[in-house]
Amino acid sequence: MDIKVTTIQHAADGISDFSEAGFARFGEQAKHLGFDEVLKRRWDPGVFLDTHTHSFAVQALVVEGSMWLDLNGKSQELGPGSRFEVDHELPHAERYGPDGAVFWVARRNRHP
Repeated sequence: MDIKVTTIQHAADGISDFSEAGFARFGEQAKHLGFDEVLKRRWDPGVFLDTHTHSFAVQALVVEGSMWLDLNGKSQELGPGSRFEVDHELPHAERYGPDGAVFWVARRNRHP
């Protein structure tokens, strides 16, 4: 019997260059994966977003600063190079570090 290995693709796969060229590659990969919107998000230091949801699915790559993502009862600190995903309508909270944070985000506004 063959064992099937499933690899979850992410818009940030293989990206370690946080320049404009890296952002362009992130966008290309995101669109290939079916995401329809790609943007840069900048958050000020110390911002806290209490538990909320989005009508879109997200794949993101932190490129500056730090943040904490509270998801499924767990809190994870994320810094440059960290990737994360949040499905549409999934409750989560966000807290941004002392230097704020910048991340690239791919949004899938259309979902099945």
